Amino acid sequence: MITAIIVDDDNFICTSLTIILKNDPDIDVVAVGISGEQAICLYESHHPDVLLMDIRMGQLNGLEAAEIIIRDNPEAKIIFLTTFADDEYIVKALRTKAKGYLIKQNADAIAPAIKAVMSGQSVFGSEVTSKLPLLIDDISKPDLSRFSIVEREMEIIELVAKGLNNREIADRLFLSEGTVRNYLSTILEKLEIRDRTQLAVMYYKSEGLQQK
Repeated sequence: MITAIIVDDDNFICTSLTIILKNDPDIDVVAVGISGEQAICLYESHHPDVLLMDIRMGQLNGLEAAEIIIRDNPEAKIIFLTTFADDEYIVKALRTKAKGYLIKQNADAIAPAIKAVMSGQSVFGSEVTSKLPLLIDDISKPDLSRFSIVEREMEIIELVAKGLNNREIADRLFLSEGTVRNYLSTILEKLEIRDRTQLAVMYYKSEGLQQK
């Protein structure tokens, strides 16, 4: 059973999400809160598998609360739920090392997202994923040297993060498409991730991320 906490300053949202998630036999909502301060207290009390949290809340917003929770509990799995696919929020959410960023209106995607996070994935709604390549200029290059990523592999990672497909990468780097596929297979194996979407997300979430 996956335990979850919901934190949102809109009681209607909390109630709706609780009902939706309680219809899933694999998820148990153990607590609900309405502020960043409550999120911190509830996390320390329950240590849930997943914390679903709004961003815009009172004096201590969701991003600030997440930083405190993850600082004290590095294993914490936090998914932000918001009505805003705001660029600044997305970048800040990535820096907190949160596991996901979903738009509230996509209610049907929340339970599958929780399960995906529990299986080790990061989850970002389509509205967010489509923005990631546009944010590359706001974020410095991550340091992936600890994964033995070589210069050519890093070039391919950057192009994947910008949204280029294998043929476009091959043309840009004067390689064959098969060579690009081989490089990508090696990169995914080194980073222990499954696909190019996770690769792009990891690029933006790397510990080396710093604002220019």
